[in-house]
Amino acid sequence: MKINWGVIKFILILGLVVFVFSFSNQRNNARDISEMTIEFDDEDRLFISQKTVNKLLIQNINSVTSIDKDTLVLNKMESILLENPMIKNAEVYITIDGILGVNVTQRKPVARVKNEPDFYLDEDGEKMPLSAEYSARVPIVSGISEHQYAGISALIKEIENDDFFKELIVGMDIINENDVVFSVRKNRFKVLFGSPVEIENKFQKFKAFYKILKRDSLLENYILINLKFKNQVVATKRETNGA
Repeated sequence: MKINWGVIKFILILGLVVFVFSFSNQRNNARDISEMTIEFDDEDRLFISQKTVNKLLIQNINSVTSIDKDTLVLNKMESILLENPMIKNAEVYITIDGILGVNVTQRKPVARVKNEPDFYLDEDGEKMPLSAEYSARVPIVSGISEHQYAGISALIKEIENDDFFKELIVGMDIINENDVVFSVRKNRFKVLFGSPVEIENKFQKFKAFYKILKRDSLLENYILINLKFKNQVVATKRETNGA
């Protein structure tokens, strides 16, 4: 029987490649973690410190460099981070040179709710605790009920996307269960926005009315601007002595 040396050579080369790959992979897995790097999506506003993230990961282990790579369960480490109320998403990985990398996406607060204790409302309409690391500059909300979280969060995101309103509005009160009242920067009047519907239409009505008042220097003459009525703005003048 004729021996097919080409086939035998191919099998030997394939076996050698598998052996080298397996040996290299085993050595790589056996290598200890040399260091850990932690990166945040927004380094300018850290609601949770790198030190806290490090503690969450290593917990009772003295140093991350003492952890053998075979003992790491990356999904478990990510789950531990996601249990922290400041973290929206986390990715944990290992580089080929033994570095444990951590990418953290923090939750984004859009409002601070006056309560006992106060808390943030995040961009998804969920409660978020205050942070000892950083205080967010967001509108103050009072009188809100839990079923209103999503609607108010959506309204505030619309405000954030509008440069005029983002600069003007500093807070809001929820009255009569559903009516939103804005507090504005510098001026003494309030804005009765009503329920958070037809937002763009109400924005346009107010901007046009505000422009007229500012042009005629009448901003301080009013105590309430009512946007609840369709296609009109109802303004209440401030009482003056001797009127």
